[in-house]
Amino acid sequence: MNIPEVFPVEEENFNIRDSSFYHDFSEALYQWIPEHRELVIACVGTDRSTGDSFGPFVGSMLEEQELHSFHVLGTIEEPLHAGNLEERLSEIHDTFEHPFVIAVDACLGRVSHIGSLNVAKGPLSPGAALKKELPKFGEAHINGIVNVQGFMEFAVLQNTRLHTVLSLASATASALLTLDAKLKSERIRTTPYNSLLNRGKKHVRD
Repeated sequence: MNIPEVFPVEEENFNIRDSSFYHDFSEALYQWIPEHRELVIACVGTDRSTGDSFGPFVGSMLEEQELHSFHVLGTIEEPLHAGNLEERLSEIHDTFEHPFVIAVDACLGRVSHIGSLNVAKGPLSPGAALKKELPKFGEAHINGIVNVQGFMEFAVLQNTRLHTVLSLASATASALLTLDAKLKSERIRTTPYNSLLNRGKKHVRD
């Protein structure tokens, strides 16, 4: 679980109830993703704490779908947490030559932001709210704001409403699926065969 310290310049907050949420959220991430890199969604957290289960729920919801562009790490069944984080991060870089990692984690924030998502460029600082020294990682990160920050963070996480966590996780997973479909469509459109086909169609229209 993470409390944002000083976010990079490129950061946005999204209200999952906005009608344009899925489009705006996926478009923000899409603009940051470079071509020709493996994409890894690393979902941090544990099911031993309600508030901190946001990441694993996102991972499990994604794993249930047929993904075309993402590799998922961290689920309810196999969580990515403080005890195994360094080992699992090493596995990512052993498996993929130059991955683009999007970290997903729960976050405490202002009362007015509970139930919203922060999306930012740059690495996640997992465990910051609980004063844990864990490695920062990720080229971008998503924070689900599950409860209020400021005091007794561990107790606050334990007493977070499961409804809030599941609503955020479901919205995040659905928005990432929207992004996955967009990346798949873009990849198909830019394959050599389709590029030639599109040029041919343009020539015919001219």
